[in-house]
Amino acid sequence: MNKVYLLIGGNMGNRMANLVQAIHLINEEIGIIQLVSSIYETAAWGNTDQPDFLNQAIFLNATLDADSIMNKLLDIEIKMGRKRDIPMGPRTIDLDIIYYNNDVISNKLITIPHPKLADRRFVLMPLAEIAPNYIHPILNKSNDALLKECGDSLSVYKKTDL
Repeated sequence: MNKVYLLIGGNMGNRMANLVQAIHLINEEIGIIQLVSSIYETAAWGNTDQPDFLNQAIFLNATLDADSIMNKLLDIEIKMGRKRDIPMGPRTIDLDIIYYNNDVISNKLITIPHPKLADRRFVLMPLAEIAPNYIHPILNKSNDALLKECGDSLSVYKKTDL
C-alpha cells in the first residue's frame, strides 16, 4: 500500500462544498482516506489579485502508482470544473501530490515531493497538523521543522467558523 499526502484547495464557487466533493471523489477513485487536516483559509500565493483559498491536507493509502494518481487527480479537477486559463489563477479545485511514500520522482507529469512545499505556509500548516514528524525525503527535515523555518508571510489561518 502506498502512503500518499495530498493538498486540496480552491477559491471559486462554494469552496467548502468543493473540498467535500473532492474528498469524496478521491476516496472513491484513488484510495482510502485515513486523515484530513482542519480547513485553512489562505491568501492567494503568486497571483494575489484573487479571492482567498480554502486548503486542506489529506493522507490516504492507495494501490496506484504516483503517475496514475496524478492522472486521476487531473480528471477529478476537470469533473469539478477546473479551468487552466490563467497561470496560478482562480480555480474551483486544485489537487496536488505532496508526498508519495518516501519517493523522489521527477518526470514531465509530476515532481514529488512537491518542489515548492517548503516555501509555502499554506501547504505546511495543514500538512504539519496531520504529519508533523514526516521527514521530507530530500531536505531531511520534518514538516514541523519546515513550517518553523518557512519564510512565507502570507496569511494562513485555521477556519473555526464552519
